[in-house]
Amino acid sequence: MAVDEAILEAIGSGEVRPTLRLYAWDPPCLSLGYAQPIQDVDLTALHAHGWDIVRRPTGGRAILHTDELTYSVIGPLDEPRLAGSLLQSYHVLSTALLDALHRLEIPAEASPQAALPLGASVQGPVCFEVPSNYEITIHGKKLVGSAQARRKEGVLQHGSLPLTGDLTRITQALKFTDSPARQKAAERIWQRATTVERTLGHPVEWQDAAQTFSQAFAQTLNLQLLPASLTPGEAQRTERLVQEKYSQLAWIAHL
Repeated sequence: MAVDEAILEAIGSGEVRPTLRLYAWDPPCLSLGYAQPIQDVDLTALHAHGWDIVRRPTGGRAILHTDELTYSVIGPLDEPRLAGSLLQSYHVLSTALLDALHRLEIPAEASPQAALPLGASVQGPVCFEVPSNYEITIHGKKLVGSAQARRKEGVLQHGSLPLTGDLTRITQALKFTDSPARQKAAERIWQRATTVERTLGHPVEWQDAAQTFSQAFAQTLNLQLLPASLTPGEAQRTERLVQEKYSQLAWIAHL
């Protein structure tokens, strides 16, 4: 999260170009949306599993980042592909996400309006229980969870594509009134969300998914992508953000 924010600041000051970043997490990490209460988390259980915790600079609900491809798109406010309202930029970026999934032979779609099963509630601490506008679904189940922040420096959108694994693991690190409530939450997740492997019937390696994402973003959005590492300035700012913000209880707990 510190790297994404450091890139956003560097773009805002004109030091670097708009950036597509593809990454993974080690160890697994629970990320909370910007305004999500820390009271949703069972910290004892989280640490017992050896999982980290971080608060995102973007909104939404909790995600357990593991066995996934994470993407971030970061650019200035005047970047044409990110211009307009939040929903307008979501829509543009969703075309690239859809193209990537179609290249993986996943017939995903993005609806302008969020859809839930008849009678379903939008309450709950888990991101993948709740589809949002222009988020990516397959057969009505959420496949990509995305969130966006718009600041004076520019736009940051990042999202999670679960490649494999048990999406219900997240319930082990969240608080519920009792075991039946936890079990019902786990059941809702599989009713409303899925992974690439469950969709295709076979796994897709991270490198293959990342290469496909790069190709899709380049062609769909008419980009010339140039591989690059963090600049010295971005790397230094990342370290400061880790030390002064993202590792601090005041930020994690939103005190």
